[in-house]
Amino acid sequence: MGLMKVFSGSEILALALQQRIEAIGVDTVLKNNIQSARLGGFGTSGQAVELFVQETEFAKVNPVIEEFRMSI
Repeated sequence: MGLMKVFSGSEILALALQQRIEAIGVDTVLKNNIQSARLGGFGTSGQAVELFVQETEFAKVNPVIEEFRMSI
């Protein structure tokens, strides 16, 4: 199995969701394209941070993701 993208958006929101997911014991991977683009000398869009979880963990994190989306 591989990684599944569960969020794409601002860094602040991605970090908030990451904290909620990790609080239930699921590891996450945060891909920050803002930092990558800055180091490369390019600009980015506001949707430049992506959050991933293992596909096998999606059923466990989906309620957390849905609750988070309803709260923003």
